[in-house]
Amino acid sequence: MYKHLLLPTDGSELSRRAAEEGIRLAQALGAQVTTLHVTPLFRPTEVHAHAIMREAHDDEERSRVQAQKVLEKVTRVARAAGVTCATVHRVSDRPADVIIDMARELGCDLVLMASHGLSGIRALVLGSVTSKVLTLARVPVLVFPPSSDEA
Repeated sequence: MYKHLLLPTDGSELSRRAAEEGIRLAQALGAQVTTLHVTPLFRPTEVHAHAIMREAHDDEERSRVQAQKVLEKVTRVARAAGVTCATVHRVSDRPADVIIDMARELGCDLVLMASHGLSGIRALVLGSVTSKVLTLARVPVLVFPPSSDEA
């Protein structure tokens, strides 16, 4: 059935629980997982070249450390379950596109991700990464919903 699951995570509690559910599914199926964390592009706050370079370096390091922490949490759970887990960190302001591209590039046959349950004006203004992935992905997408107190 499914042999390679992509588990995108934004570091939230809901996303962590979705990844754990994906690992349980992978364990039951004998599948491998890849967990993915996408951090936003650097946006300078100053216009001086030396300040931009310093800020860019600091931002890159913060993003790398944050991604490492987020991905390591999922890796520990996978390791404990005996599931092979690779990690990927990408930088982009379009996380849905990265998720879709990574699923294709890695040959994943299922994406399992959380939905934060945005609705109304929040969904219109902020958009929904999950909705975009559901709409554009060429592989099945399993959505882990928020509990009623998270939506």
